[in-house]
Amino acid sequence: MSQPVSLLFGVHAHQPVGNFPSVLTDAHLRCYRPFLQVLYRYPDFRFAVHFSGWLLDYLMQYYPEDMALLHEMVLRKQVELFGAGDTEPVLAVIPNRDRIGQIQTFSNKLAAKLGQRPQGAWLTERVWESTVVPALADCGIRYVIVDDYHFLCAGRAPEELNGFFTTEEDTRTLDLFPISENLRYKIPFSPVAETIAYLESLADNHLPNSSAAAIYFDDIEKFGIWPETYQWVYEKGWLEQFIQGVLASTKICPRHYSEYHAGEKTRGIIYLPTVSYIEMNEWTLPAQSANTYADLVQQAKTSGWYEHKKAFLRGGIWKNFFSRYPESNWMHKRMLGLSTRLNALPEKYRTDLMQQKLYESQANDAYWHGLFGGLYLPHLRRAVYGALVELETLLDALMPRPISHTEDTDLDGVKEAYHQNGILQAVVKLDSFASICELDAYRLKHNFGDTLRCQVEHYYQKIQPGERQASNHAATGIASAHDRISYKHEINAVDIEADDHPRSLFVDRLDDVFISYRSKAAALENNHFQSENTVYPIHKHIMLDNNQLQVAYRFTAKMAQVFSTEINLAMPSCDGMGGRYIYRGEIPGGFGQVLELASLTEITLDDDTLGGSVILKTSSPVTFSAQPHFSVSQSESGFEKIMQATTLLLEWPITALELVITLEINTRRM
Repeated sequence: MSQPVSLLFGVHAHQPVGNFPSVLTDAHLRCYRPFLQVLYRYPDFRFAVHFSGWLLDYLMQYYPEDMALLHEMVLRKQVELFGAGDTEPVLAVIPNRDRIGQIQTFSNKLAAKLGQRPQGAWLTERVWESTVVPALADCGIRYVIVDDYHFLCAGRAPEELNGFFTTEEDTRTLDLFPISENLRYKIPFSPVAETIAYLESLADNHLPNSSAAAIYFDDIEKFGIWPETYQWVYEKGWLEQFIQGVLASTKICPRHYSEYHAGEKTRGIIYLPTVSYIEMNEWTLPAQSANTYADLVQQAKTSGWYEHKKAFLRGGIWKNFFSRYPESNWMHKRMLGLSTRLNALPEKYRTDLMQQKLYESQANDAYWHGLFGGLYLPHLRRAVYGALVELETLLDALMPRPISHTEDTDLDGVKEAYHQNGILQAVVKLDSFASICELDAYRLKHNFGDTLRCQVEHYYQKIQPGERQASNHAATGIASAHDRISYKHEINAVDIEADDHPRSLFVDRLDDVFISYRSKAAALENNHFQSENTVYPIHKHIMLDNNQLQVAYRFTAKMAQVFSTEINLAMPSCDGMGGRYIYRGEIPGGFGQVLELASLTEITLDDDTLGGSVILKTSSPVTFSAQPHFSVSQSESGFEKIMQATTLLLEWPITALELVITLEINTRRM
C-alpha cells in the first residue's frame, strides 16, 4: 500500500509598501481575517505562511486580535513561518549586503513578534538567481520554494518533482522545493472534490516506498481578493470544505515544510537557470517580442506539444523590466547609488531610520508590471521615491555632496547633470531634449518628475476600443485573473498610443517640432546649467534658487514662430479630490480636468496629499493649457486608465528675447 502524499500547503501575504489604507483594510476583511479564522478552527491542518514585513507590522498595529490568532497557531505548532527580505525585495537585484540585512531584519522580527525563527524563505515573485544562495544560507535559511517550472527548465521531468533538491553556490548549500503549477491553478479555483481527487491521485501514482510531497505555495490574495473569490472561498465554503476533505482523506497528510525536510532526503543536486514563474516569460518582454513569444506558445498549444516541452520555449527574465521601462531602471539605479553611499558611511553614523528607508526603496512592486498595476501605480512609485529622497536628505546631512555633478546614473550612455541646494534637486538628462527627469523637494519628500511615459504593451492587442463588458468564463469553478478580459474604464485607440518624447519637465518645441539641444558638462557651474540649440538662436538655462526652480529661455533674435514647453508634474492627488488649480483666487478645476487660460503669468497647483503646492510664474504672459496624462494598464479589475501626471503646456510667440518660468515649491504651514 502506498504512503499518503504529504500536503505542503503554504500561502504568501503581501501588500506593497505605501499602499492605500483602504486597500489594506479591504484585503484584511475579505482575505487575511477570514482565512485565519477558518484555519484556526482546524488545528490538525498544518500549513505555512509568509507575511511580508511591512504588512505584518501594519496588521500587528491595526488588527492585533487577528494576529493573536496567528500567534496562537504558531505556539500550537499548526503554522510554520517563512522568511524573506523584510520589505519584499527581489533579492537578485539588490546588493548582497542588503540581501543579508533584509533577511536578518525579517527573521528577527518573526522571532520577536511571533516566537518562531524561519528555516524556509519565500522568494519574491519566485525570481531565482544562484547569486542569492550565499545570503540566504548565511542568514540561517535552509530551504526556499520556487516553481516546478524552474526545475523543468533545468531538464527535470515532472514526475520527479515531488520532493526537495539541493543546490550550492560559493560553498553554501540550499535546498529547493518545487511548487506545483497544477495546484497553483486548481487552488482555490477548481471545485473541492476535483482538487481532493487530484491530491489523492498523487498518493496513488508514486512509488510504494517513497514519500511524495504535493507542494503548494501561492498568494493568499487568491483566497478572497481576486475577482469572485470571496464568495467562492468563504460564502460558498470552498476553503472549509477543502480542509475537511484533506483531513478526511486517508491518502493526504498535511505537514510542515520543516517536518518534511527533516524527515526526508534530498532528491539530488540541481542547478537552476535564471528564471521566474512561467507567466513572467511574457511580461518581461517588450511588446513586439512578447507578441512573438505568445504566438509561439499558441502554436505549441495548438500542435499539442506545449505542456511537454514548455520549458524549452522560454521568454525573458525579471531583470528585463529595467531595460523595458526607463522609469523602473532609473529608480533602481538611484537606489543602488544610495545603498553605496550608506554603506560608505562610518558605522557609528548609520541609523535605523536610514536602513529602513533604504529597505523601503527596495520594495519590489513599483519596479515591474505584469498582471497587476505595479510600476503603473503612481502611489507605489511615490513610496519608493519618498524613501529615496528622505534617505538622500539624511546622508547629505552627514556627507555633503557638491551642489553640481554629472554621471550616467541609469547606464544608458547619456549623462545626467545633478543640481541641488539642500532644498530642491533638479536632474537634467543631457540628451537632445535637455529636460528635467527628476525634481526633488526634500522637505516634501517628493519627486515631481515621477511620471510614466506611454509605451505599447503586449496586452493592448486584447483591447477592443470602446468596450467595457467583462468576458465570460467557464461554468465550473471560477476563472483565474490570468484568464479574464474585462474593462474598468472605456479605452479608446488614442489612449494606447505610445509617447514620442519623455514625460519629463520642460520638453520644448518650436512650432510643434521638438527642439534638439546640445548640452556640455562644462556649462554646469554654480547650480546653473546651460544648453543651446545649434539651428535656432535659443539658449536654455536651468537654475535653483532656494525653493525655486527657474528655467530661462533666451533668444538672440525675435522670430515669427511659436515656442512652447511641456511640463509634466507628478502631483500625488492625481485626479482625486485633493488636487486643484488656483487662479486669481478662484478654483477653475482639478488636476483631472482640462484647463485653458490666456495671458497667464501665475497659477498655483495645490495638493492635499502632497501637503504643499507649486506656484508657476512666468516673466511674460503665456497661453496656458493643462490636462491629465493617463496611461492604460491591466489589473485584477480589468483594463484601466491611470493618471500619471498633470501635463502643463505653455506657449508664447518669440516677441521678447527672454522668458523666465519659475516653479516655486512650498510646504504648507501646519
